[in-house]
Amino acid sequence: MKIENSVIIVTGASSGIGKATAHKLAAHGAKVVLMARSEDELNDLKSNIEEEGGEALVVSGDVTKMEDFEKVVSKAKTTYGTVNVLINNAGLMPLSFVEKLKTEEWNKMVDVNMKGVLNGVAAVLPELKKNKGGHIINISSMAAHRYFPGGAVYCATKVAVKMFSEGLRQELAPKYGINITSIEPGAVATNLTDTITDDDIKEKMKEMQQMETLEAEDIADAIYYALSQPARVNINDVYLVPSEQQ
Repeated sequence: MKIENSVIIVTGASSGIGKATAHKLAAHGAKVVLMARSEDELNDLKSNIEEEGGEALVVSGDVTKMEDFEKVVSKAKTTYGTVNVLINNAGLMPLSFVEKLKTEEWNKMVDVNMKGVLNGVAAVLPELKKNKGGHIINISSMAAHRYFPGGAVYCATKVAVKMFSEGLRQELAPKYGINITSIEPGAVATNLTDTITDDDIKEKMKEMQQMETLEAEDIADAIYYALSQPARVNINDVYLVPSEQQ
């Protein structure tokens, strides 16, 4: 699709992959709609994008709240007339061993990583159907392919995102021309691990810090690749891991 002048909603845009993706797409002429809970950080990002000659709209919101997502779509349509792309990037990764019973953290992961994706799709789908085209990109993970210690619930949420993406593709691409992509990164240098409270897991994460991880910009490049294909091409999955990661 043509990225220039496309209206693209990016969730979790205040940092990490979302922030890098917003910069990348704005640099290629997209009108990026920035969604996250931190309005101050979003405004800083908007200023940076505009200084680089791009265009951005800030709409703060919580992906776990359907009304917030509807507000984002409404403001995007009021400002730019439509929505062409949704990038469901917001996510949490408070890893822990199941026996620790950190059930509050489990529920947060389910709410953000899974329900947040569902809310986003529900909010934008009517507009994409009306446009008879568009693209939805969901950020899954290599965790959708393999379990790792402490990742039982996190892996389960990312398997759900991957399978939901495939269901969306089969239902929406042939009928409405809406392409769907699941992006599945390995270890990325972001603040995703900051939510870990399990001391045993924190110790294990130190081993990963010895490895050269992916950068957020690498994932932004993968997203750009998926979006920049002709409408006849659906990139189902992009699975990318650090060269050093086993």
